[in-house]
Amino acid sequence: MKKPIHLFVKLCIIVLSFTQLNAQKIKGELKKWHKVTIEFIGPETSEKAEDNPFLNYKLDVTFKHNASGKTYVVPGFYAADGDAANTGAIAGNVWKVHFTPDEVGAWTYNVRFVKGKWAAIRTSNKLKSVGYMDKYNGDFVIASSDKTGRDMRAKGRLQYVGERYLKFAETGAYFLKCGSDAPENFLSYMDFDGTFKKDGIKDGLVKTWEAHKKDWKPGDPVWKSDKGKSIIGAINYLASKGMNAFSFITMNIEGDDKNVFPYIDYHTLDRFDVSKLDQWEIVFEHGDRLGMFLHFKTLEAENQGLLDNGGVGLYTKLYYRELIARFGHHLALNWNLCEETGDWQNPPRTFPVDVQGRLTLANYVSSIDPYKHHIVIHNGNWFTGIYGKASKFSGASLQTNRTDFGNVHGNVLRVLNEAEAKGKIWAVACDEPGDAQHALVPDADNPEHNNARKNGLWGAMMAGAWGTEWYFGYKHAHSDLTCQDFRSRDLFWTQGKICLDFFNDNKIPVWDMTSRDDLISSKGDYVLANPGKMYVVFLKNGGASRLNLEDNNATYNIFWYNPRKGGKLLKGKVRSISGGGEQLLGLPPKDKGKDWVVLIKSM
Repeated sequence: MKKPIHLFVKLCIIVLSFTQLNAQKIKGELKKWHKVTIEFIGPETSEKAEDNPFLNYKLDVTFKHNASGKTYVVPGFYAADGDAANTGAIAGNVWKVHFTPDEVGAWTYNVRFVKGKWAAIRTSNKLKSVGYMDKYNGDFVIASSDKTGRDMRAKGRLQYVGERYLKFAETGAYFLKCGSDAPENFLSYMDFDGTFKKDGIKDGLVKTWEAHKKDWKPGDPVWKSDKGKSIIGAINYLASKGMNAFSFITMNIEGDDKNVFPYIDYHTLDRFDVSKLDQWEIVFEHGDRLGMFLHFKTLEAENQGLLDNGGVGLYTKLYYRELIARFGHHLALNWNLCEETGDWQNPPRTFPVDVQGRLTLANYVSSIDPYKHHIVIHNGNWFTGIYGKASKFSGASLQTNRTDFGNVHGNVLRVLNEAEAKGKIWAVACDEPGDAQHALVPDADNPEHNNARKNGLWGAMMAGAWGTEWYFGYKHAHSDLTCQDFRSRDLFWTQGKICLDFFNDNKIPVWDMTSRDDLISSKGDYVLANPGKMYVVFLKNGGASRLNLEDNNATYNIFWYNPRKGGKLLKGKVRSISGGGEQLLGLPPKDKGKDWVVLIKSM
C-alpha cells in the first residue's frame, strides 16, 4: 500500500530539518551583548585551495529582532576545522559568523552563501548559490546579560553618537580612555601561529612577553594547552593599573616590524591564516572581559601602497571584510584606517595622501561594518578634506611631535574646532602624544613624568579629548618596537588612573563642558567650563589665579585635587566664591608650586 503523499512531505520536512540542525550550531551565551557564534558545515576546502575560500565564496547572515525589526547583515568567514586556534588546522569544512545581539527577546537569522569570481567583495545579487547552508534560517532567544563591573558586556556597545565622547549603548555612560599606544607590534608574538617567528625577517623583534607571564591567572584563556599566557598577562597587568585601552597594528608587512599580518605569508594577500586569527580573537575577547578598548590600527604608513597601490580595490576590500567579519562584534573598538598616513612633519615617505581615497575607504568600511564603529585615522597629513557631514570619519587619532608634549592641548582643540566648523562634531583622542624619539620614557629615565602628565595627559583631557594612548620613543628601552614589559612605565600608569578617577569618581559631565582657557588669569593653564554650573581648572604650577565667572552670579564651592597622588577632593583656604567677574581661587592646600586641579561647583 502506498503511503499518503502528505505523510511523505512531512517526512521530507523532518529529514531536512534534522539535516539543517546538524549543519549549523549556535554557540555562546545567548545573552544581550554577548558574542553569539553560528557554525555552519560548508564545502571542504583549505587556506591554500585552488578555489580560494576567502575570495571566491561569500557568507552573509542577516539577523533580525522580531519585536523591533532591527536588522544587521553580518559577514561570515572560513574557519577551517572550527577550532583552528587549538589545532592549527589549515583545512576543514566549517564556516562561522559572530554576532553581538543588542536586544533581548527573539531573533531570526537567514543565511546567504554564494560563490563566484571575487564573490567576497562583490555586491551582485547574481552570484550563484553554493548550496550547503545557503538559504538556511533559524531563530534563538536572547536573555539579559549577567555581567557587571568593567566587563564590556555589562555596558553594551561603545558608539559614536555625534558628540565629542563615545557612549555605551546599555548604560548610557560616556567613556574616557587611557592606555598604551605601544608597542605597535603588540601582536608580533611567539605563541601565535605562522612562520613569521623564524623566517629571518626581523625575528629579533618577535615578542615573548615573558615579563608578564606571572600576571596570567588560573582560569584565564590559553590555546594549545598552555600557549598565550604571557600576552594575556600583559593585558591583565594594564587592567590592574586601571588602564582601559591598548592598541595594535594588524598589518605591517612593509612597516618597521614586518612580523604582524593576517595572511598565510608575506606575499599572498588574499589568503588568511585561520589559526593565527583565531588566536588573536582569544586575546581580544579577554580584553573585552577586562573592560579594554581595542584600538585596531589597520595599516602602517609604509603599507599604504601594498594593497592595490593605495587604492580601494580587491585586496583592500578583502582585508577589511575579514577584519570586520572576525572582530567587528567586539563592543569597544575603533577602526583606525592608517597609522601616519603620509607624514605631517616631513615630506611623505611613500606617496602623497589621496584625500578622496581616505573617504572612499571610510565609506567601504562603514558599509560592511554592521555595527558602525567609530572610524578614525592617524595624522599623517592633517585632517583637512575628511571633515564634514558626508564623511564617514567620526574622529581623529591624533599624533603630536614635541618632546615636552607642549602642543597636545592646542592640537586637540584645533581638530575639534575645525571639524565642528565643517558641520560634524568629532570625537578626538590623542593616541601618540610626544615626539618619536622620546615621548613617554621609562620610569627609570624620568620617574615623575611631569611634562607627560601636565601637557600630555591633562592637556588632552582639558581640551575635550575623550582619551589618550601612550607611545614609547625609540631612543629608550622598551620602545615602540622593543617593549616587552609594560611595567617599564608603571609609575605613569598610576598617574593615568588618577586622571580617569578624577573625572569618573567626581562625575564630571565633560560632555556638557567646553574648553575655556580664556577664563583663567594664569597663562598656559586650562579650563573646562559649563558656565554657571561647573568649572574644572588645571594649574600647571599651582599659585594664585583668578577665574572669570563672567556674568554668572551663582555661589560656588571650591575643591582641590592632586593629579600626582590622587585621593579625595581637598579644601583650601578659599572655600567658596560668588558673584560675577574675576574671582581669586586661592592657593592649593599644600605643594603650592606643583600642578593642581581645581573643581568649582555651583551650590
